[in-house]
Order: sequence, then C-alpha cells, then structure tokens
Amino acid sequence: MTAFKSACQQTLKATFVLCCSGFVFAVAAAAADESVATGNKAQQLYTSQPDVTPELGKRGTYAVGVSTIQATNPQQLSAKDYQSLEDRTLTLEVWYPAVTKKSDVQATYENVTRTHKTFLLQGNSVRDAKINQEHTYPLVVLSHGYTGYRTIMFYLGEHLASHGYVVVGIDHTDSTTGDVDFENAPFAGFPSTLINRARDQQFVLDYFTSAESDLAKAVDSDNASVIGYSMGGFGAVNTVGGCYKFNQQSLQAFGFPEPAAKALVPVFNSCNAGRDKVDSRWKAMVAYAPWGQAQNLHQSDAIQVPSLYVTGDHDDISGYEQGVKKLFEQSGAKDSFMLVYENARHNIATHPAPQTAYAADADLGHYYEPTWSSETLNRINQHMTLAFLDCYVKEQTSSCEYLPKRESAVQTKQANGTLSDPWPGFANRWGVGMKFLRK
Repeated sequence: MTAFKSACQQTLKATFVLCCSGFVFAVAAAAADESVATGNKAQQLYTSQPDVTPELGKRGTYAVGVSTIQATNPQQLSAKDYQSLEDRTLTLEVWYPAVTKKSDVQATYENVTRTHKTFLLQGNSVRDAKINQEHTYPLVVLSHGYTGYRTIMFYLGEHLASHGYVVVGIDHTDSTTGDVDFENAPFAGFPSTLINRARDQQFVLDYFTSAESDLAKAVDSDNASVIGYSMGGFGAVNTVGGCYKFNQQSLQAFGFPEPAAKALVPVFNSCNAGRDKVDSRWKAMVAYAPWGQAQNLHQSDAIQVPSLYVTGDHDDISGYEQGVKKLFEQSGAKDSFMLVYENARHNIATHPAPQTAYAADADLGHYYEPTWSSETLNRINQHMTLAFLDCYVKEQTSSCEYLPKRESAVQTKQANGTLSDPWPGFANRWGVGMKFLRK
C-alpha cells in the first residue's frame, strides 16, 4: 500500500478510533435510550455559559434568518469519467441578518451520520425570515470536510450572521454523509472531492455575485471570505491562491489507471480554484485542520490573502508538524496566523456529537475530541473567527486587537502575586491549552 493511499485511508477512517472504545460503549446505551425518549424533538447541543464564553463568541445584535437553496454550476467536468461535462447542483444553507418576530419558530437542521442515522438539531435562527435590508453584508463561504454536510458548522454560520455576515454552507455533492456509503464504499466520493472542493467554493461566490434574489442583493460579494474544515480547508488553500501538487504516481496510487493518471495530472494540479489568478474578492481565509500538506499536495507560497489556520497539535488525519504547521509556515501571506489547540486531534470544527452518534465508533469518531469539549472549541472558534474576519474583511482595527500577541494563552503569576492578563476577550483564568502563532 502506497503512502498516498494509506493517507487517504487515514483521512476517511482514522476518526473511527479518535475516542476510546470503552467510553463509546459505556455511554451508548444511555444515549440511545435518551434518543428514543426525545422522539422527533430537535436536540439542543449547547448550554448557557455567558460568563466563560470569550467576548466575541457571544451572539451579535442581528436576528438571524436561514434559507435552503439550490444552485447549479453548469457544464462542469464529470467526476465519473473526467472527460464529459455535466451540470453540478449544490444544496446551500444560507444564514443572514434578518427581521424576525418573537412569535417566530426557530429553525431545526436535519442530517444523517456516517452510518446514515437521522438526527434533528435545534438552531438559533428563523427559517426563511425576511432579510434585514439596512445594509449589504460580506459573504462567507463555509465548506465541510469529507464526509460532512452544509450545517456541520451551523453554530459558526448563525454566529457570524448575527454579527453582520451572509454565510453560505455548502453540501458538496458526492462528498456528504448522505452521499457516501461509508461502511461499504468509503472512497467513492473522494476523487470528486479532490477536484471540486475549491471550484465549489469559487462558484458560490460567483453565484451570489450574479443572482437576482433579494438575498443575493444583500450580499457584499466584493468582500468575501472562505472557511474550510479538513477537505474544505484543502480546497480553501487552493481557492485563495495555492496550487495542488499531484503527480502521476500519486493518482495511480489512488486507483487511476496509468494512462488516465498521466492525462489527469494537469486537471488535478489546478491553482486558484481553476482560474488563471486568484479572485481579488477573496479578502480572508480560515482553514480548520486543512488536509493535504502531510502528503505534500499544496504549494502555498503564492498565497497573499490574510489567513488563519486552526489546528490540534495531535491531529492524526491532517498532521501537525508536517501538515498544518508546515502549510502555515510555507504560506506567502504576511498576515498569516495559526491557533493551536494543545492535545487536540482533528475534530476541532464540527458541532458536538448528536445523541444518535454515540451508538457507533464510525459516527462518534466524526465529532468527538478526546481532550476538549466540543462546545468549548465551538465558542473559541466563534470568537477567533469573528475577530479575524472583522479585522481583515470589515477592516475594523479594534477587532485586530483581539488576535493575541502573546503565544501562550496561559497566564503567569507576577511578582506581586497577581496573574498576567488573559488573551484579549477571554475571561480571567479561563483560557488555557492554546497557542497563537503569527507569521
């Protein structure tokens, strides 16, 4: 088995064992009983913890609406034969500043786990609410991993919308939990993922630039950012100016016949989401645990877009020293940062595990972090992502001050017995286990 194919297998299957089996089976029965007891009621994943939530992790002043739409990118290269063209339709979840009433019912999000168990989550937005037309709002493209779904980071979509952004979560066709039979054909959607991830992200920006709906008219597409997790990060690095570095041997290792692999190297080795140059409308990129650099698949020295990388220093899927950290260090962007969760593995960006996921390793491994609380990770992600986007997309200089200047989050004891200041926006004695690196 080649190193490349082994890495792909790790990408797809390593999350099976991110948690201890003893923990899974100890809680499985209780979780299953609770799921049955709640019936079809939407599950609330988050608690109320305002005193310890980082400052910018708190909800903004805008009410939030959410709509589901479909958008078709015509005549794209088919992932079935890499020769013919076919329309590529994406399902999008769009969060936006809205006008709502107290009597409005909050939205729910239905999805399936990797083993195709259905679950329903409670959101904090209003389905198809009227958009707040007082302003136009910067566009944020939100891109899931392999496998995933458009609402796997709904907490971040709702949060950014409450602070004045339009956020578009993508269901990447061929690559969702619903599309892939993860138990019997786990690699089925991976070739499509490799070639379409960045192109999908770019298409969403183009779509909202040209669409005529009221929602699209409220989008400031000249000030856009892309946020990608895992394979979404793999695409985001390319979208904002990076290049892929596949070769014939790596494509053959993945399963392409020799003639096809030779012919497809130029197709896979695109830059700038398939364009001659990076789209100047991209003002920022956030990459959560981006995959690919441990396999030397990225050339990132040409990236100039301000970038925030977020990673766990024990990421065993994307890699840390030879993966995300190397990608950060090799990036050409002078405004480049990296937030490191100490002792975290790969699952640093998803919402917490739904109850039904606790019944199987394959499902729980998609969400669970052995050391960190997923809710804590989510709230820090909200804080840091908002600070970064407000700084570089909205150009609010006050928001730039929330990006830590001290590497370690740990407060140290001073000569007078008091502690040094916490990171900006963090409660006293609350921020530990993190590092923040600047280019």
